[in-house]
Amino acid sequence: MNIKVLALIIVALAIAVVALLLMPKQPQQVTTTPKKRGIVLKVITRHASEIQLLTAERFLKTDLAKKYNISDIRFFSPHVALWRDTIRKQECDVAWGGGPALFNQLIREGLIEPITDPETLKVVKELPDEIGGAEIKHYEDGKLMWVAAAISSFGFSVNEPLLKKYGLPEPKYWEDLASPELAKILPKPAISYARALTSTSHTRIYQIIIQKFGWEKGWELLARMAANGRPYGGSVEALTAVETGEVPIGIMIDFYGYGAQIEFPGVKYVLPYNESIVNGDPIALLKTSKHKEAAQAFIRWVLSVEGQKIWLDKRVNRMPVREDVFNTPEGKARPDLYEAYKATVNNIGIPFDEKLATEILFSLKYYFDSVYCDPHDSLVKAWQKLVNAYKKGKITKEEFDKFSHELGKPLTWEMDGKTYTFTLEYAKSINNKLLEDTEFASKMQSIWRKAATERYERLYKEIPDP
Repeated sequence: MNIKVLALIIVALAIAVVALLLMPKQPQQVTTTPKKRGIVLKVITRHASEIQLLTAERFLKTDLAKKYNISDIRFFSPHVALWRDTIRKQECDVAWGGGPALFNQLIREGLIEPITDPETLKVVKELPDEIGGAEIKHYEDGKLMWVAAAISSFGFSVNEPLLKKYGLPEPKYWEDLASPELAKILPKPAISYARALTSTSHTRIYQIIIQKFGWEKGWELLARMAANGRPYGGSVEALTAVETGEVPIGIMIDFYGYGAQIEFPGVKYVLPYNESIVNGDPIALLKTSKHKEAAQAFIRWVLSVEGQKIWLDKRVNRMPVREDVFNTPEGKARPDLYEAYKATVNNIGIPFDEKLATEILFSLKYYFDSVYCDPHDSLVKAWQKLVNAYKKGKITKEEFDKFSHELGKPLTWEMDGKTYTFTLEYAKSINNKLLEDTEFASKMQSIWRKAATERYERLYKEIPDP
């Protein structure tokens, strides 16, 4: 009996063990610490994609990025007219590149917040207050609103073989671009330039010309320059036209010129001596930023020696705001860029009123495109006939100058029963409305386009046949 009981017990135990083994396993309860999500910095910029890629690649590897838990940078590059809405909608952290006038406009709209981080201010203190007469640090009520991360000059590039082919003189100054000599190949354009609404750098050139020569004379020169050339959709397209031999001359910001000089033999950048300006290209903290410490850490890196090496890359060719970056191995490998840097900072240039440039920024953009780009064919037709009449002795030099003035002087038009002229004061008065009221901007474009076309057609009839 005992043996039978023992056997039964053993069998029962075996069954129990098998049953336990066959039972479904309960999931293990594992306690883990949630992984901390990294910060994605949002940067609105006018800088090209090469600069964006290089910056993200290098900055995200730094200890600074790790310290502030920055895992990625998202860049936004909208049309300049959409900056305000993009900054607010996307809650951008940093604005970077686009020129002082644009950043001063952002200050007016309450979108820029002062830089206050002590470590960032230490790096800013290492930078000069001005370079070549250009403001490098911009303060409002004693608070640092933006600081330049790079400097630029403005001039034009020439395709020397093409100049020779067409028998055109090499320009040295802005007024050379308005010369009747360049009209000899019309209707084929001699100059490439961008529409003002699509290019902040080309708009800067138009502002330089107006401030150097005065309101009326400046617009007259711009009219003749526009007639000698052709408007392009943007500054990159205008650059490409020179590089590919489509036109012999193109206005441009310096780093486009230096890049073309390296890549395309025969293309040379010209800095009009004492007729350009040094431009500090800003970086700033935005009020919409949700990561202000991280955003200022990024600004700090951009202004550091390591960050400034971005500009030395041969895909970028920009001039750093820090001269000491040329003491690094990377800087010593770019003696060409250092020579360009020294030439730029030693170019006396012209007195430039930054406040005025901001006050008429959008008026200039809309007017330039409406008057010189949209009715471009009519402008060229009148200018070509005027030059031919002068060269063939049908009109005197005095008559040529008079017609030239009529071609480019600020327009007068009627609106709502009143007569208006595009004076400096009028340009100031409508500047903000053009930015804020799209219906008004469209109305003014239509009025200016029509008035300009009528002028060119009238002058064409008045100019004697060659």
